[in-house]
Order: sequence, then structure tokens, then C-alpha cells
Amino acid sequence: MSRAQLPLNALRAFEASARHLSFTRAAAELFVTQAAVSHQVKALEQRLGVTLFRRLPRGLVLTDEGPALLPVVTDSFDRIGHTMQRFQGGAVREVLTLGVVGTFAVRWLLPRLGQFQETHPLIELRLLTHNNKVDLAAEGLDLAVRFGDGAWHGTLAEEIMTAPLSPLCTPKLAARLESPRDLASVPLLRPYRNQDWLAWFAAAGVEAPRLSGPVFDSSSLMVQAAVQGAGVALAPPKMFGRELHGRQLVQPFPIEVEAGSYWLTRLKSRPPTPAMAAFRDWTHSPEFRQAVYEEA
Repeated sequence: MSRAQLPLNALRAFEASARHLSFTRAAAELFVTQAAVSHQVKALEQRLGVTLFRRLPRGLVLTDEGPALLPVVTDSFDRIGHTMQRFQGGAVREVLTLGVVGTFAVRWLLPRLGQFQETHPLIELRLLTHNNKVDLAAEGLDLAVRFGDGAWHGTLAEEIMTAPLSPLCTPKLAARLESPRDLASVPLLRPYRNQDWLAWFAAAGVEAPRLSGPVFDSSSLMVQAAVQGAGVALAPPKMFGRELHGRQLVQPFPIEVEAGSYWLTRLKSRPPTPAMAAFRDWTHSPEFRQAVYEEA
């Protein structure tokens, strides 16, 4: 059966009747007569060579053949409806589903998100967070921001920015730290990548002490622990400008170490949509890269 031959009116009558299990209520929804709905359904049954409903004195019951057709018809009409809703003022709204590693989402993306929405009002952004473990295909993501070296199987990765790590702590705790060696005498809060502290001490030219502090799977959570005076966090200073600007935290030593970058990723098998391209271009704009300090 070609698309031109699809009995759309009859399918619509069937779908409404199946939802309501009533020709009368389906007719009220479709603004036609009950006889018209009944006629359309009967015509569809004749065309398919099956009976879709059993007519009862008080309504309808789907036959075994009815449930085989209903989900397909319902899904098709829903998809048409959703697509129609995307048109606004002669333009098409586009949904962009973005997965973002938590620290980057909260500390960098959200303070700047209004810029993107003002520039691209017809892109509906759906934002999901993750802890750097993400499956683009399984989670239905168009793009994902991840932290690492950019080498993920089946993925195209474009570097957004570097994020070197450095110790961060309260001013009170920093007063006890005259040199990197003094870090051996204070609690060291650990990221889930245990090698990061080892790399920082190597960059400082100091033997690393035994690491025994709590381990965090989120830099944001680790830094909040540092703000509470729980110890020294090893985190990217550029992600925590608010705390540094407000002197809740300080960077006791200027030494920084590269542990990876933030990357914008997509599947190699997925061609970029206009919304994907727009978001990618925005991540390379001066507005995106500009520091934003929130009031402390």
C-alpha cells in the first residue's frame, strides 16, 4: 500500500474509537457524527479483511487484531503531532539532547546557558548529567561533554577546553602551607582518579605522601567539602571561580597539572544536525569561554 493510498481518516477514527472504546465519544473528539466514525471504521475493517471491534450494547471491545494495529497508529499520530508542534512562526523547533559531566554542567555550562538560549530560541535543550560514564546511543544523546583524553571508541571528540588541576583549600588551612611538602600534614581530598595527586606532586618536585583521605566521584562535591574545611581538594580552579572570587577558597600554590580536557563528543555514525552544529559553534565562542563570577 503506497503512502498516497493510506486511509488516514479511517485510521484516525479507529485510533480515537480504540482509546474511548466508543464511537460516540470518538465522534465528539473528532467533531463528526457517530455514524461517520462507524462508517470509517467499517471501511477500514473491509480494507484490511479483519474485524477490529466487537460491538456491544454499551460500547466496544477490541478483537485480537485491534491491539496489533493500535500501537502503530497511535505512535504515528503522536509523532506527527510532535513534529507539528515544532513549527513556530514559520521556523522549526529542534530538540537537542545533551549529556554533561556533572562538574562542567553546574560550574561552567549553567551560568552561561542563557546566552545560548537567547541566541538559539528555537532549540529546545534537554540536559542530562553523568559521572563521565556515558553511552551516547543507549541514552539517546545527540552530544556529550566528557572529561579525559578524547579517546573514546566510536566517538568523535572535539576539545572544548583544558582544565588543569591545583590544590584548593580555605584561607585558614592555606595559612599552614608554606610549601608543597606541608600538604603531607593535612587531609588530602581525593578525586576518583587516584593518579591525579601523584601527578601534581611530581609536577611540584615533591615525593607524594601516602594518600588516605576520602574519595569523591564529583569535583563539585569534593570542593564543597574543602569549603567546609574538610581538607585540600585537587580540582580545576577555572571551574570554581565563584569560591575563589569570594575567598571561600584559595589556591595556595600556583603549580597546576594537566589531567585531561573537556571534550564535546558525538557518535561517528551520527551526522550533526543544525542544533548540534549550533551548540558546537557556541562552545567555541568568546561568550562561552569568558569567565563568569557569581556573587559569593
